[in-house]
Amino acid sequence: MKQRVVVYKKLPEHLNEQLRAEFDVTFFDRVNDGNRAAFLESLKSAHGIIGASLPITNEMLDAAPALKIASTVSVGVDNFDLDYFRQRGLMLAHTPGVLNESTADTIFSLILASARRIVELAEYVKAGNWKGSIGEAQFGVNVHGKTLGLIGMGRIGSAVARRAHHGFGMKILYNNTRPNPEAERELNATFVSKDELLAQADFVCLMLPLTPETERMFGAREFGLMKRSGIFINASRGRIVDEQAMIRALQDKTIHAAGLDVFEVEPLPADSPLLALPNVVALPHIGSATHETRLAMAELAVANLIAGLRDEKVPHLAV
Repeated sequence: MKQRVVVYKKLPEHLNEQLRAEFDVTFFDRVNDGNRAAFLESLKSAHGIIGASLPITNEMLDAAPALKIASTVSVGVDNFDLDYFRQRGLMLAHTPGVLNESTADTIFSLILASARRIVELAEYVKAGNWKGSIGEAQFGVNVHGKTLGLIGMGRIGSAVARRAHHGFGMKILYNNTRPNPEAERELNATFVSKDELLAQADFVCLMLPLTPETERMFGAREFGLMKRSGIFINASRGRIVDEQAMIRALQDKTIHAAGLDVFEVEPLPADSPLLALPNVVALPHIGSATHETRLAMAELAVANLIAGLRDEKVPHLAV
């Protein structure tokens, strides 16, 4: 009898066919109020699940006694309780590596757009307000030669630092759970305390996973330590930041600007004060959203799932 797989994210058709060839598959392009009951029912006999952007609760998994592996089409695993997976002996696979460069591109685009007011001034032109030579009211700030502070120096952080160092001649400061000798050697990066980084950096870039330890770790105190000319960048997870404290810091000009790809609540509510602030660049969580990268992530997630169900070595296990 074929093992049962539940897919809860739309995958490319060639990957669907690959799964159908080996497993009994139930497909959900996405889970919503209309199909949630059917999704929960399908979990009861599932041996493997694959998808993204949906919290998979312990209660859901308790009802899936045959489950062996969950494969998420993401590098982040904050939609799962890792301790539960360890205690139950389940595998949790994810997709690190293949999204490093595209996510770093997005982060650096936020740095540039926030510093040079790209979105604001593009809208200024579209609104017909460009009547003559621009003046100081439309000036931005330089990126080249400035100091970039990275809170977290993993694979994506290193990719951002490489762009900053080699492309823009930026000084690199970083804070991490442990020093990164490779970044120090190749990018002239300097390991500093978080407070020192906040005080010195022109751009503060949050590069951490969401865990119980990092949730809401960046708040009023941290914004208060930044330069008033400082620009805050977050493309990691919105819940690492106290969003209300960030809004106040932007409104009060405690910091100069922010470039954001992630938020406490996504999609960002239409009445969010962030949308009324001209010193905010807000993106709809597009970090890895290119055709090439999302395909590579889906292919890796399927490879992880198949290996786990075949009792073979899984390429990338988070647990």
